[in-house]
Amino acid sequence: MKVLIADSIDKKGIENLEEVADVVVDTKITPEELAKTINQYDAIVIRSRTKLTKEIIDNADNLKIIARAGVGVDNVDVDAATSKGIMVVNTAESTTVTVAEHAMGLMLASARKIAIADKSVKDNKWEKSKFMGTELKNKTLGVLGMGRIGSQVINRCKAFEMDAIAYDPYLPPEAVKDVGVELIEDVKDVLKQADFITIHVPLTPETRNLIDEEEFEIMKDDAFIINCARGGIINEDALFTALKENKIGGAALDVYEVEPPKDSKLFELDNIVLTPHIAASTKEAQRDAAIIAADEIVEVFKGKTPKNVLNMPAVDATTFQIVKPYLNICEKIGKFLSQAIKGKIRELEIIYCGELAEINNQEILSRSILQGILSPVLNRAVNTINAPTIAKSRGIAIIEGKQCDVSTYDSVIKIKATTDEDTLYLEGTEVLEPKIIKINDYVVDVKPEGNMFISKYKDIPGTIGSIGSLFGEHDINIGTMQVGRDKESGEAIMVLTVDHEIPDNLTDEIKKLSNVYDAIGIKL
Repeated sequence: MKVLIADSIDKKGIENLEEVADVVVDTKITPEELAKTINQYDAIVIRSRTKLTKEIIDNADNLKIIARAGVGVDNVDVDAATSKGIMVVNTAESTTVTVAEHAMGLMLASARKIAIADKSVKDNKWEKSKFMGTELKNKTLGVLGMGRIGSQVINRCKAFEMDAIAYDPYLPPEAVKDVGVELIEDVKDVLKQADFITIHVPLTPETRNLIDEEEFEIMKDDAFIINCARGGIINEDALFTALKENKIGGAALDVYEVEPPKDSKLFELDNIVLTPHIAASTKEAQRDAAIIAADEIVEVFKGKTPKNVLNMPAVDATTFQIVKPYLNICEKIGKFLSQAIKGKIRELEIIYCGELAEINNQEILSRSILQGILSPVLNRAVNTINAPTIAKSRGIAIIEGKQCDVSTYDSVIKIKATTDEDTLYLEGTEVLEPKIIKINDYVVDVKPEGNMFISKYKDIPGTIGSIGSLFGEHDINIGTMQVGRDKESGEAIMVLTVDHEIPDNLTDEIKKLSNVYDAIGIKL
C-alpha cells in the first residue's frame, strides 16, 4: 500500500504508517501535481492546505481513504469521494480538550479583560480602575451544541462553580443527564438566561447567522459570547453593533466569516478578544491528530472499517454489536439476488424483523445489501460508501420497513426485488453462519457461498437425476443440495453448491430438460 502525506503532520503519525505502507511525504505538492499522481496512492493524509476537489478525486482510481488530520473537511469534495467509493475520515476527537481549553481561555480573557490589560501595561500604563472584571462563579453558562467539546467546556466550568444550560435540537434530555446540564428546547431561552454563551455547533444552512440582530437584542446587557466553532454562525455586522452600543458585555472569537479577516470593524473595539483560529493548535492535539489519522488508514489496510468515517452512517457501539453479525448475510444475499433475478432491478423492498427491527438505524445493513446487489453487475468498485449513490443513479427505488414477529430466529432480513420481467423474494438470517432460509415461497436452508446453482422444475421422478447427470458429464462435483417444493408433484426449487464455476453451456443444457423451468449459475 502507498500513502501520500500532502500536509505537515506530527512525525509519530508518519512513523506509524511506515510500519505498514510505503509513505511519500510531499507537503508542497501543487494541485496540478496532485491531480497527475493521485492515482498512485491508496491513502492520503491532509490538513487544511491541500484541497481535494472533484477534479483531483476523479483521478484517484486506487484511493481508498482520505484522512483529514483535523476537524472539518471543508477542503474535501465529500460527494465526489462518496461517488468514487472513497472513505473520508477526520480526527475530531484529537482537538476536543484543546478547543475546550481555548474556549475557557477566551471566556476568562473576556471576563477579566486580560487582553486589553496586557496591552495597557506594555504601553507603560497602569489603569487598574479601567479593567473591572466579572467572576465566573455562580454565573450561568449557555452551551450551544452538546457534542464532545461542549460537554468538556461544561466539565471545566463546574470547577468554576457555574450553572449550565444547553441547546441541542438533536439530543434527547436523557442523553445529558450524566453531564449535569439542563437541556433547553429553544435557543432563544438559552440566550436570555445565560451570562456566558459558548458556541460548539457546525456551520450549516440552519446555523448560519444563528446569532444575529434579534438574538443580541434578547441577550443580557452584560453577557459574553465566545465562538471557537466556525465563522458565520455569528453575524459579525450584528456583533459589531451589539458591542459598539454595549448591548452585551463582550465577545471572543477564534473563527471568522472570512479568514483571515481583513480590516474588520471588530478591530476597532476593546470589548472583544480575537485569536487567529488557533483553538485546535496545541502540540498534543497535532500529535493526536496525526496518530488517529494514521490509525484510521491502518484499519482500512487491514480490511476493517475505521471509526471516524464521515460518508457512512454513524452507528453507536451498542447498535454496531447487534448489526455486525448480519453484515455478511446482507452482502451475500444481495449478490445472490442480483444474479438470480432476471432483468434490471427497479424496486427493492427490505424488511428487518426481530432484534434488527428494534434498533434505531438499519442503514448500514441496507448499504451492505446494495453493495452485494451492485458488485456483480458493475465493473467499478462498489462498497457501503458509494452503493446508495450508485443505486439511485440506476433508478432503484428502495423501501425499508420493520416487522417484529419472528418465531424461529432472533432476526430475519426479508428482501423483495422487482424488475420489468421478474420478482424475487428472499429471506436470510445469521445463525453461526449466513443462511438463506426462503426463496420465493420455498423454505430452504442454504449457506450462500462459492459457486452455486439454482433451478426451478416440476417435482416428478427423474428430474433431479437428469440435472445431476449433466453436472457429472461436465465433471463438476456437487457439494450440497437443498430442495424445496410447494406441494407433492408440484413446482420445486433446487439450490446446489458445487466445486467449480458453472459454465453457461451447462445451464443452457439444463434449461432444455423437460420439466425444468429455469436454471441459473451463481458465483459468490
